[in-house]
Amino acid sequence: MTQGKKKKRVNRSIMLAKKIIIKDGGTPQGIGAPSVYHAVIVIFLEFFAWGLLTAPTLVVLRETFPKHTFLMNGLIQGVKGLLSFLSAPLIGALSDVWGRKSFLLLTVFFTCAPIPLMKISPWWYFAVISVSGVFAVTFSVVFAYVADITQEHERSMAYGLVSATFAASLVTSPAIGAYLGRVYGDSLVVVLATAIALLDICFILVAVPESLPEKMRPASWGAPISWEQADPFASLKKVGQDSTVLLICITVFLSYLPEAGQYSSFFLYLRQIMGFSPENVAAFIAVLGLLSIIAQTVVLSLLMRSIGNKNTILLGLGFQILQLAWYGFGSEPWMMWAAGAVAAMSSITFPAVSALVSRTADPDQQGVVQGMITGIRGLCNGLGPALYGFIFYIFHVEFDEQSGSGQNVHNLQNSIIPGPPFLFGACAVLLALLVALFIPEHTNIAVRSSNWKKHLANHGHPHSPQAPGEAKEPLLQDTNV
Repeated sequence: MTQGKKKKRVNRSIMLAKKIIIKDGGTPQGIGAPSVYHAVIVIFLEFFAWGLLTAPTLVVLRETFPKHTFLMNGLIQGVKGLLSFLSAPLIGALSDVWGRKSFLLLTVFFTCAPIPLMKISPWWYFAVISVSGVFAVTFSVVFAYVADITQEHERSMAYGLVSATFAASLVTSPAIGAYLGRVYGDSLVVVLATAIALLDICFILVAVPESLPEKMRPASWGAPISWEQADPFASLKKVGQDSTVLLICITVFLSYLPEAGQYSSFFLYLRQIMGFSPENVAAFIAVLGLLSIIAQTVVLSLLMRSIGNKNTILLGLGFQILQLAWYGFGSEPWMMWAAGAVAAMSSITFPAVSALVSRTADPDQQGVVQGMITGIRGLCNGLGPALYGFIFYIFHVEFDEQSGSGQNVHNLQNSIIPGPPFLFGACAVLLALLVALFIPEHTNIAVRSSNWKKHLANHGHPHSPQAPGEAKEPLLQDTNV
């Protein structure tokens, strides 16, 4: 109890020091004081631009790789996800030294750099997408930006606002892009997406103030960074130090691996195999997004109060198994819509896992344990898409350009397993459900507390304004929707 009060006093002192420095002119140019709304606008514009390209990207992907479309899509998204996993901790550590604004600019620029190449050269477009994974970690910098300007008790709400904005941008933009592409052509959509990306870059340059004041940073840009913090595998090395943490991490890995693969290929599957039109794909994304927002707010809150944390996780995993099995055996478009509604309910799993960790971990171990889970999700973002693409390739699920989508649907009706990767995912989540049964709900996670405190004291960032032994706020990986 005393330690918690001491930690809160330290956090208040840090926030007061930042406010004094900002008031004295320590913040570089920008509009107003740093706020969560600056971060929200940056995220909204970036993902709104990419959301516009949902339908055009599926068309260009099929035209560029008429053979082995799913395999190439999996490789492209897998390389991007793996590079993001490797680079996110390093970029987060560098932003601790050089400030957030410059890295917001860097990540948004390189993430949006492939957009104009879609119509110039599709091959270069997909090559740059895969390589851009090195810098496609805007969420990492944005969450660090938010952590700089909020106190600990405000952080969950601020993170929720950023995540909700991300979801809202993708609820509307695919439908707008599909409509504009049908009426005016895909070239206009690419130009509009490029203009919005440029607007985002200009907004960062002109309006976004630095959240990490100069006086709170090292004296020079040549200052050393914490390479332990920059190691993407550092958090994963601690997974086996406690049985409860190990069970949670295995559950996250087995459930998120198929989810990451599904996000990378499912809309292509709907468009090219199930015969969905671009408008139907956009409507599917919008409906799924809205239902997911409701599930993660209203439904999740009710379930947590009524059946408890662990049972909510088990229920979410059950919905995910049902959803993936439905995708795997479904051969009619209405089955995809019905399974999509179930998919929205399965989105409660990860927030429930995070809440379980938050409730059971000791106060000084929150960042480390959450960092493990975030690292596993980042690793899945690289492995999942490649795995799904490879399974599609093994089972010869390809778009038959000669026969058309109607013939594809007919072939699916005659096949025993229309979507083999989704069935594989259902089996993986079933294993996750069996593992989750053994997770204790009311047990403190004491993962060699003294060793962790010593580790954090020895390897903590020398310039970071933190209390001794306090875990860093985890830098979250980008996700696909």
